[in-house]
Amino acid sequence: QVQLVESGGGLVQPGGSLRLSCAASGSIFSIVVMGWYRQAPGKQRELVATIATSGSTSYADSVQGRFTISRDNVKNTVYLQMNSLKPEDTAVYYCNADRVTVVGGGRFREVWGQGTLVFVSS
Repeated sequence: QVQLVESGGGLVQPGGSLRLSCAASGSIFSIVVMGWYRQAPGKQRELVATIATSGSTSYADSVQGRFTISRDNVKNTVYLQMNSLKPEDTAVYYCNADRVTVVGGGRFREVWGQGTLVFVSS
């Protein structure tokens, strides 16, 4: 069983910053890709950023230059530093772990966290 727990969401003013964290647990041996997605009210879930074990990253155009994704492979934790936040960044942010291998050889695809709300408003 693999679980992801997010933290760090909240209310912030436009132009402010937040840092999200997501810790994976469950006798994990490796996680190939970790990422963040978000879903705004009335919209579909969209990709925000991903990071591979190697450190290779990708970002949505809308957050490029403002958000930074990073990970700690020892702690199986992924972070999302969000700067220059805009009202349109308001959404529930979900952590994702893909191609997870646990001790004993079990493998999981697309594990999701429960989500954390980011609300950008003055």
